[in-house]
Amino acid sequence: MKKVFNFEVAGRPLSVEVGQLAQLSNGSCLVRYGDTVVLSNVTASKQPREGIDFFPLSVDYEEKLYSVGKIPGGFIKREGKPTEKAVLVSRVIDRQMRPRFPKDLRNDVVIVNTVLSVEQDNSPEFTSIIGTIIALCISDIPFNGPIGGVILGLVDGEVVINPTTEQRAKSDMYVTLSADKEKIVMIEAGANQVPDEVMFDAIKTGHEEIKRIIDFIETIVKEVGVPKFEYESAAVPEDIWTAVYDMAKDEMKNAIQNADKATRDNQVDAVCQNVQEKLAESFPEQKGKIDEALYKLQKKIVREMILEEHKRVDGRSLMDIRQLSAEVSLLPRTHGSALFQRGQTQVLTNVTLGPLGEGQKLDGVDLMEEGKRYMHHYNFPPYSVGEARSSRGPGRREIGHGALAERALEPVIPNEIDFPYAIRLVSEVLMSNGSTSQGSVCASTLALMDAGVPIKAPVAGISSGLVVDEENPDRFITFMDIQGIEDFFGDMDFKVAGTKDGITAIQVDIKVEGLSYEIIRQAFEITKKGRLQILNECMLPVISEPRATLSPYAPKIYQTKIDVDKIREVIGPGGKVINKIIAETGVKIDIQEDGSVYVATSDETAGHKAIKIIEGIAGEVEVGAIFNGKVTRIMNFGAFVEFLPGKEGLVHISKLDNKRVNKVEDVVNVGDEILVKVMEVDKQGRINLSRKDALGES
Repeated sequence: MKKVFNFEVAGRPLSVEVGQLAQLSNGSCLVRYGDTVVLSNVTASKQPREGIDFFPLSVDYEEKLYSVGKIPGGFIKREGKPTEKAVLVSRVIDRQMRPRFPKDLRNDVVIVNTVLSVEQDNSPEFTSIIGTIIALCISDIPFNGPIGGVILGLVDGEVVINPTTEQRAKSDMYVTLSADKEKIVMIEAGANQVPDEVMFDAIKTGHEEIKRIIDFIETIVKEVGVPKFEYESAAVPEDIWTAVYDMAKDEMKNAIQNADKATRDNQVDAVCQNVQEKLAESFPEQKGKIDEALYKLQKKIVREMILEEHKRVDGRSLMDIRQLSAEVSLLPRTHGSALFQRGQTQVLTNVTLGPLGEGQKLDGVDLMEEGKRYMHHYNFPPYSVGEARSSRGPGRREIGHGALAERALEPVIPNEIDFPYAIRLVSEVLMSNGSTSQGSVCASTLALMDAGVPIKAPVAGISSGLVVDEENPDRFITFMDIQGIEDFFGDMDFKVAGTKDGITAIQVDIKVEGLSYEIIRQAFEITKKGRLQILNECMLPVISEPRATLSPYAPKIYQTKIDVDKIREVIGPGGKVINKIIAETGVKIDIQEDGSVYVATSDETAGHKAIKIIEGIAGEVEVGAIFNGKVTRIMNFGAFVEFLPGKEGLVHISKLDNKRVNKVEDVVNVGDEILVKVMEVDKQGRINLSRKDALGES
């Protein structure tokens, strides 16, 4: 039976419908936020998946273009693979939900949010988050909820909950926040150099609204929720754990303490192999469980060293950043390049500049953003972690990390009026041992300055880690610059990028159920100190400001502005005129809706020539101007000459030469290039030219 629950968020109606649609899912609800409608479904397999040591959660966010009244482009005319935006929303939802599932659950869980209708003022991302939480909470799938989520903006210094389209255009930040009633579960943010303390206060403001939403969700769960199903725990059997712990504790602790990742991995592998051989007889056919016990042992040792001894496996103190180095202008033919290294994390970023027309066109449900001129791509090849497998193209992780670096740098990218270029950055991870996304931010800042892009301020990024005492959750310790092993075995990866003045991006991954305000405050303090240290000690000594000139291999952009009513004349029927200019000069031309014209070429002469032609077409033809034109037609009374693409004038037979001309063909033929002078533009716009007068002035 259908039941409807109503609420209000940010002054707009939110309704949840349960019981009518998708009744075979473990949990399902239809959420309406204004005219935005999302169907959220969660399903779980009846049995655990065999042979895995992780919780198999999948999250899909499906954008349907009918939701905004659009027919998909291309030949197939149906939605294809998820857009980049859809992948990013799926990842945001995953990060909120994953910590709230039991750690020993191995049943497949699939979350699907189908976007059915979109009103631009009401975010389908927010609607999907709420729908996912409700579907999980009312289902029989084990889940520790409810939690709640909101989107935060900052308009004129005031925090705005779920900003509208107009507010988003003016907002200095876009923050996706989720929490339970006590702690913060997830933060994902892009910001325009927002001070750390302002961001911290905004999170607390958003948390208060989330508490209201959780109260609403609890009323739904109380009325329609069902008991959670019993599941087969994948926890390591106590007898196997005890045997592994007693046999390998000391040996594993010695093996794990090494600053070099490859050496450490080899030492740990040797210990694990030895334990497997010794326990094979005692625990036959339990190799998988022994492996899990060894993983658990490594985790326990790393955590105890940090929490009890304030010591890390590579010998650093808790607030030490690994050794830093940077280099620019590595590659001679790219428009800008930089290498950044922090310990054994190494990223090479390359910059390519192009005309605005080479920006990316977007096809999704967000009608606010149909294209972008700044693009950041991130590649994580298997060799970066020493794995022998072929690359299969970018996955969700690569898309997510590229988007994070893009978000971190976007606030400092100059606008297209000041710098009329499309900008593509590609970050190649050459070596990975922790926080490659923030390494990409640092390498990219250096590469942009090397390319001569006039960024507003340099950006650096760093991450903070966390270990919480499992026996006493109020006891914890935070630390600077996590490496891979601390990411695997720790409780938090709190990534923050920013300038000296404020935050530009945040992404938080946690393995505990939530973060207290004190943990978040410490994380902000640590990451601010870290990014300033990286900027001052590593990046700025290498290149302190953008280069004054672009690479000689980068295209030069020449600009002009024409009347919007003349755009059609410059383009011509079927693009005939503009294509003729391009063929004649070899340039690339972009014309904006406001009449701005950008000509891209590495040939200065060609650039100026194209601009002159365009201005001639779009401007009023001045009497007395001289052009080099081409004869297009011959009549008895004279010759028609195209003196600008798409513009013709008549040279009367009497104006062809200084002497009398009996026959036009005696002086010119079709295809000849001749100098002509504009003598008159009559009331009907017809143009009279003279070769005789042009010759007299040449």
